[in-house]
Amino acid sequence: MGTYSVKRLAALAGVSVRALHLYDEMGLLSPAHRTESGYRMYGEEQLLRLQQILLYKEMEVPLQEIKEILDDPDHDTLRALQRHLATLKKRKERLTVLMRTLNKTIDHLKHRSPMQPHELYDGLPREVADNWRSEAIDNHGTEAVERSEGYLMSIGRSGVAELRTRLEKVLEELADRRFEDPGAQAVQRLIARHYAVVRAFWGTADEADPQLEAYAGLGQLYVDDDRFIRLRGAHDAHFAAFLRDAMMRFAGKGT
Repeated sequence: MGTYSVKRLAALAGVSVRALHLYDEMGLLSPAHRTESGYRMYGEEQLLRLQQILLYKEMEVPLQEIKEILDDPDHDTLRALQRHLATLKKRKERLTVLMRTLNKTIDHLKHRSPMQPHELYDGLPREVADNWRSEAIDNHGTEAVERSEGYLMSIGRSGVAELRTRLEKVLEELADRRFEDPGAQAVQRLIARHYAVVRAFWGTADEADPQLEAYAGLGQLYVDDDRFIRLRGAHDAHFAAFLRDAMMRFAGKGT
């Protein structure tokens, strides 16, 4: 492997000449020998020791403590390196997960454009949308409506589109079972999915209050107001009643 001057070793290891001088002064890393002119020279043993010093530094171990570890008569270089490798592998795994999470967050923030409240009512004439919002405030209060709107705007257009797709899908699957017992296990599994999507639209999915009373009220609204539930573009009274009964069962209010 040959020998290395302090300048060459510093360049090789990516440390400063000053750092190597400090290591020598404190007895942490002494050169293999000095030339007649007093220049420090390092060999293979010193290179291996420097590698361990840098690894311990990477793990934020103080220099004096590193010296004590490496000077311990029972210190085993091979075992120490194997432990370093295991530690670095674990750190790499944690960093990989962290980088993946950051990339997802960055991608989300780069591609998400802010949503305006009126966009939540896309597909409805402005006058109809305003009436729906006013009715919602009358029935549920301003705080509930603004909480729902705030959550939906926070997830952006793609998030709202995904929720709408989930809602349409579960309603289609429920429609296929509209002639079955509303309390049947298969129906109730679908209703549980419907309930989760509704809570997401309300912006309350993470809240402790299950809001079963409000959910049952929504089921009754499906029957009382044909604007709120449609089957393939048209109101279906049987489907609305089936949904209400299944939602009531889910909320513990049906028989």
